[in-house]
Amino acid sequence: MLKKLLIYSLILFLIGILGYNFKADPYTAKAVKNGFLNDYRVYALPIPDSLYLVNERVPVEQKDVKERIDRELLVNTYWQSNGLLLLKRKNKFFPVIKPILKRYNVPEDFAYLAVAESGLQNVTSPAGAKGFWQIMKTTAREYGLEVNKEVDERYNLEKATEAACKYLLKAKNKYGSWTLAAASYNAGMNKITKELDKQKVNNYYDLLLTDETSRYVPRIIALKHILEHPKDFGFVFSDADLYTPYEYYEVVVDSSVTDWADFAQKMNITYKELKLLNPWLRSNQLTNKQKKTYYIKIKK
Repeated sequence: MLKKLLIYSLILFLIGILGYNFKADPYTAKAVKNGFLNDYRVYALPIPDSLYLVNERVPVEQKDVKERIDRELLVNTYWQSNGLLLLKRKNKFFPVIKPILKRYNVPEDFAYLAVAESGLQNVTSPAGAKGFWQIMKTTAREYGLEVNKEVDERYNLEKATEAACKYLLKAKNKYGSWTLAAASYNAGMNKITKELDKQKVNNYYDLLLTDETSRYVPRIIALKHILEHPKDFGFVFSDADLYTPYEYYEVVVDSSVTDWADFAQKMNITYKELKLLNPWLRSNQLTNKQKKTYYIKIKK
């Protein structure tokens, strides 16, 4: 009884603070009358018969595949706060990612691989993978990214996207399948090749893999489906709610910088603004002994 009274009091308090007219809402009125929200429902989600990653059909008629897709749809729909954040970040970062994918002839669907990898954030995995595309240090250097104490281009969205494209094109050329290329981004080409040979199959959906890689491609597919049809999944928002990119111009730096804070002041921006637009600058200075050319984004 005490628990119900506390919940009832909290609801009344929130209604008073928000000025909500619950009399006009029969659902809320009933919930308040009962003292708690006992009409809350969680709905099963329909699985489309026709799902694709790029132009490769997802065999949802296979029970295990359907269950894996179902799991990712449920997890990513009912984690509502994360779903809204992904929608907001998508509006900010897809305009950067998609043109690069197009330039490299990598299908736009692979923008959702970055969503699955990092949630479109510059995060670090327990294994040390970094950035939107979660690239390991050795892989980064293999695909032409600079990684050291002062510069880490895994945090440079444009350059990291280019490196991811190079990897995916190599994997697609190896397997002849974008789905297997996506799986190899998670497990590595050596692992996928070994399992294909061992299990004597030739496609991702017939492979028995670790739980992580088994979930990986369905997660990409589910995220694509949800984020391309968000209002079908109950997400309510307006364009004004979405994040937008910074407006900036670029300056060329081809020498050392002794203090990025001093540099920022000369550009009439803050150190924070400099680092937000150039997260790949990992130190407060740039030695640049080789006199490389860097393009620094400056907020307008």
